[in-house]
Amino acid sequence: MLKSWKIHIRSFTHYLKLERSMSEHSIDAYIRDVQKLASLEEIIEQKVSPEQVRQEHIEIFIGRIYELGLGEKTQARIISGLKSFFKYLMLEDLIVQSPMELIEGPKLTRKIPSVLSFDEIQQIIAAIDMSDKHGHRNRAIIETLYACGIRVTELVNLKLSHYYPDDGFIRVIGKNDKERIVPIGPEAIKQLNYYIHEIRKHGPIKSGYEDFVFLNRLGRPLTRVMIFIIIKKLTELAGIKKTVSPHTFRHSFATHLVEGGANLRAVQDMLGHESITTTEIYTHLDNHFLRETILQFHPRSQ
Repeated sequence: MLKSWKIHIRSFTHYLKLERSMSEHSIDAYIRDVQKLASLEEIIEQKVSPEQVRQEHIEIFIGRIYELGLGEKTQARIISGLKSFFKYLMLEDLIVQSPMELIEGPKLTRKIPSVLSFDEIQQIIAAIDMSDKHGHRNRAIIETLYACGIRVTELVNLKLSHYYPDDGFIRVIGKNDKERIVPIGPEAIKQLNYYIHEIRKHGPIKSGYEDFVFLNRLGRPLTRVMIFIIIKKLTELAGIKKTVSPHTFRHSFATHLVEGGANLRAVQDMLGHESITTTEIYTHLDNHFLRETILQFHPRSQ
């Protein structure tokens, strides 16, 4: 790899980390993609620096990755990484125009997430054995996942100091340490309060973990894997044949809000999505709901 590429890639890494606050995983992926372009034969042989890259070089590169049989998602990610790299060069006034300007990634088909109906969620809750020593904790977990639409990592890291039942919200630390405020409903508050004040306080709590809401039998925070196991077991007990994970409750939360007429921007904020396009996937409404909406609101249907 030419020295000029190494210098710019190093600076790009600092930019992604400090200014974009991206995760190490995302940064590694972006850097690998730029390094792939820097290793292109035509660039090496002609000693093309990043500032000298033209659209034709990009087109050759995209042709090569297509020939490798990489999936559409991988191709789209590589193109996204390169766009970010050349955008960074423009921000640094090293280039005037990006060679990626007219380059489009593959059109990705959006996979509609699996969701639970409200009745199915009720069935899962009904499957919880409340006489079991972990029953109230597990009920609080399910209620919180569905009431707030938080990710499983956000759930296991939820702190008592971030729980404000009197005000009706929780403070969540999401991806890239971004903080957001999420409302929490009365039923979830009721179950959380009972678990915290009547169950959790009487169990073991390991030093250093006093502020974590959900604890295991040893007094340590529950793991992501344990949440998956709890949900899998309850789903089987409820007789639901769908594949259900913690994220299914997040999808259900968002879908039910959108179907109920919630503002998409509000749902975006609650989910912690950076882009509204990510939230738009929850507008996949069934035909019956769409028909009822048209009949109710379209001027010609009045």
